[in-house]
Amino acid sequence: MQNPVQAVALSTAPQAAPAGISIRNLYKIFGPTPEKFLGPVREGMSKQELRDVHGHVLGLRDINIDMPAGGIQVVMGLSGSGKSTLIRHINRLIDPTAGELLVQVNGQPVDVMKMNPRELLRFRREQTAMVFQKFALFPHFTVLENAEYGLQVQGAPRKKRRDNAVRWIERVGLKGYEDNYPNQLSGGMQQRVGLARALSNDAPILLMDEAFSALDPLIRSDMQSVLLDLQQEIGKTIVFITHDLDEALRLGDRIAILRDGEVVQQGTGQQIVLKPADDYIASFVRDVNRGRVIRCRTLMLSGARVDGPDVDPGLVIEEAARQLSAESKEAANVVNSKGRHLGTISMSDIIGAIVPPNPEPVPEVAPVQAP
Repeated sequence: MQNPVQAVALSTAPQAAPAGISIRNLYKIFGPTPEKFLGPVREGMSKQELRDVHGHVLGLRDINIDMPAGGIQVVMGLSGSGKSTLIRHINRLIDPTAGELLVQVNGQPVDVMKMNPRELLRFRREQTAMVFQKFALFPHFTVLENAEYGLQVQGAPRKKRRDNAVRWIERVGLKGYEDNYPNQLSGGMQQRVGLARALSNDAPILLMDEAFSALDPLIRSDMQSVLLDLQQEIGKTIVFITHDLDEALRLGDRIAILRDGEVVQQGTGQQIVLKPADDYIASFVRDVNRGRVIRCRTLMLSGARVDGPDVDPGLVIEEAARQLSAESKEAANVVNSKGRHLGTISMSDIIGAIVPPNPEPVPEVAPVQAP
């Protein structure tokens, strides 16, 4: 029986083409007459006034995000920021008060908000899959039956759905557990079943709402590694919701940070860490290990080759520093995958980038007097 945390061989089965997502001017107001307050909200009515005076709740205000096709878009924020509300608009589990949500389907942009019920049902079944925080497995189904459920709903032949489910169960490291029931598995293993179920129907869009938040830290880190390994293979358009910045920085090709239903800042992890938009974002990134976020391409300088190792431009500077230290070198050459020399990066520059600017002074401690 295979250990569920061990990696397994990559699958060679063909995958569906990735889809990009564009959200335009999206608003969501909860209450009996949301359209009545759309104009005032657009003109700047506060969330507090809308709630306290008019009895409505502002979920989202003027959201504009372009999510990369075939990449991982992380949406993060504290509780109540609107991140889970946002992801539920993508497959229209929640309808907006106003706005557009364009998804690339077979190479063409389609507005999910304009789909009729039949089109929406097909879109949900064939174009999207969702992984939930609480696993949402059927307790009376085995691991195999849970994993093949999406294809069963689509009406796929029994052999096809079984073969596909078995392949993904193995791919997420659960080979040998096909006949077990969810209550016989650990939390991390149950989440792997949820991931296998989402992947089995080969939908190009994968929606993950706080998918790893209920897991212990070590299992959570392991699941992040599983997802990153899978993404190298499958190239899905993944929308990942989290409240954890370290998780966002590790997983996200791009990150959007929400506060009170609005996008405060979006960009790459490096952009957010190095240039926080305001004090709110700065407070998030203050304690980030910059060595695990900043990449060699950001610090490299033009110049001739030096006596040192070659590093990839996408390598995080912490790893570059480790290589330099192991070889007792002061600088490395930044070289692309084709062997072209792009520039150099030095240990001193790495150290300068890892240490945050203007660190707070360490308070002086009065010496303890001997009795």
